[in-house]
Amino acid sequence: MSAAASEITVKSDAVKQMPVEQPHVALRGITCVFHSRGRSLHALGPVDLSLTKGEFFSVVGPSGCGKSTLLDILAGLNPPQTGTAQFEGKPIQGVPDGVGVVFQEDASFPWLNVHDNVAFGLRRAGVDPAEIKRRVDYAIGFMGLKDFAAAYPAQLSGGMRQRVCIARTLVLQPRLIMLDEPFGALDQQTRLIMGDELLRLWRETSATILLITHALDEAAMLSDRVGVMSTRPGTFIDIVETGWDRNRDSRVVSTPHFGDITARLWEKLRVEALKMMSTSETRSS
Repeated sequence: MSAAASEITVKSDAVKQMPVEQPHVALRGITCVFHSRGRSLHALGPVDLSLTKGEFFSVVGPSGCGKSTLLDILAGLNPPQTGTAQFEGKPIQGVPDGVGVVFQEDASFPWLNVHDNVAFGLRRAGVDPAEIKRRVDYAIGFMGLKDFAAAYPAQLSGGMRQRVCIARTLVLQPRLIMLDEPFGALDQQTRLIMGDELLRLWRETSATILLITHALDEAAMLSDRVGVMSTRPGTFIDIVETGWDRNRDSRVVSTPHFGDITARLWEKLRVEALKMMSTSETRSS
């Protein structure tokens, strides 16, 4: 055998022996059915989804398609009826260690100032006071809240209160951050600014992020990939790769490619939204 042929054989064997990267998040055949007063509602699935470590993935879909149900399953708050859900190769049973969730509703405690709001979870976990101070000071500074550490939520704007909620999640150092419509109550300008902050947080922590949103422009700007869900029971009908550079920011909204992404998302979502409206009208008639 020639030296060249030998080299090719060695390289081929090396490729065969390379380990396949395990998904950071893996959903296989997930379904969810709710039962109430003798009636059943098939809310979700079957859903298959894999997220790589450090990916930014957004989910869009018509109202009531099961987006939040999907997040609840990943957060360990609601078990699926069928299928398997794994985080870092382990079945999700209860809230997994290393997972942080930010909800749309303002979840700050009105009786605590910014510093104590951010420190709340660490104190409950019995973390050393010196470590709490280090993490809280960093998170408050990172989220631009240093000058407001002693302020109470009622003294802050909606965007700043949401920064408090994100900082409270950040101090827990999650490896998977899930956000359910976190900027839904904010005006468009503030949403873009908060989107830039979220991208900066993502790059800084290298966490995997799953974002639930109704805003197609938000999903298109922030994500590596966007999953479009169907009407209930929700399944993924399209996965759109954005192709953005990791160092992107809100300036991408002015590019032609951004328009291409949002157009594709809307093309798929419009059909599903019309289906949902048609179903609602039929039931009410």
